[in-house]
Amino acid sequence: MKRLHNIVARICLAIGLCLCVLNVQAQETQAEKPEANPVDVKEILFSHVGDTYEWHIATWGDLHLTIPLPIIVHSEATGWHAFLSSRLEENEGTYEGFSLAPEGSPYEGKIVERDAAGNEVRPFDISITKITLALFINSLLLVCIVLGVARWYKRHPKSPVAPGGFVGFMEMFIIMVNDDIIKPSIGPNYKKFAPYLLTVFFFIFLNNLMGLIPIFPGGASVTGNMAITMVLAVCTFLAVNLFGTKTYWKDIFWPDVPLWLKIPVPIMPFIEFFGIFTKPFALMIRLFANMLAGHMAMLVLTCLIFISASMGPAMNGALTFASVLFNIFMNALELLVAFIQAYVFTMLSAVFIGLAQERHEPKKVEMEKAN
Repeated sequence: MKRLHNIVARICLAIGLCLCVLNVQAQETQAEKPEANPVDVKEILFSHVGDTYEWHIATWGDLHLTIPLPIIVHSEATGWHAFLSSRLEENEGTYEGFSLAPEGSPYEGKIVERDAAGNEVRPFDISITKITLALFINSLLLVCIVLGVARWYKRHPKSPVAPGGFVGFMEMFIIMVNDDIIKPSIGPNYKKFAPYLLTVFFFIFLNNLMGLIPIFPGGASVTGNMAITMVLAVCTFLAVNLFGTKTYWKDIFWPDVPLWLKIPVPIMPFIEFFGIFTKPFALMIRLFANMLAGHMAMLVLTCLIFISASMGPAMNGALTFASVLFNIFMNALELLVAFIQAYVFTMLSAVFIGLAQERHEPKKVEMEKAN
């Protein structure tokens, strides 16, 4: 499956290169037809996968259906400010001294203000952005799902009948993650870490699925945001190192290797200590890159339709058919990737935690008792 995903990624890269060529040709055609508006592929891509202070839902003609979100900032000069992002548009892009940084600015797309010298500075920003709102919605949905399943078991504490429907579906997932990932990876002490790992799995899986839904409240790439994956990786980092045993730390600072690899130059201790930080970093990048790449690939394929609109019905029809076909395939693949990425993140977290736990091998049974 990894090989298939790499092949698809290469195909999408080739299509992306073709898209750039088509975009240039489309702009040349648009130069002959000044009344038509060229398609800004960059704006479409980054406005979808990026974080914004509003949630754009749909456009009908000149009507833009958008949910304005609260901007909450603290300025060193004027203190706290709270207002809706729609205020910026109503006041020509500036409100109470704050504005969105223009393209080319180091703070592009972020709320900025001007200091006494006229330079752009970033205030302390705790605004409810698109990714933040999607995170709240998805987290609330996950809590409702878990509490709904827990309520069924509370009402049927000793029922011999297996749950059906959605509760049975969730039970299958919970047992799979607990018995196939957590138990074998961590060992006898798995119950301490099972709540965290189960939460991580369902949190990532649900956010991945919601990111594939094209309409509100879906469509936001929560797990395609590095800040989210960084927090998940930090939680795994803390679970590994705060609950690591003496044997774990001993193997880091005094590993079981030849003495010349430890003295006088601590080569192996340095490598082992460096590995403490590279493991969560790999977790963060793996999840972020895979989910972001999937969203951008589907957007690139969709943009083919609009870029080729001015290139004649034959070219536009052929590229539209190819775009729809590849989008159907990519959506099916992303459904599988949504599960795989949640599975891999949980499995690697469980493995890292298990390596930090001291295991005691069971005593061998005497041959006489076996006979």
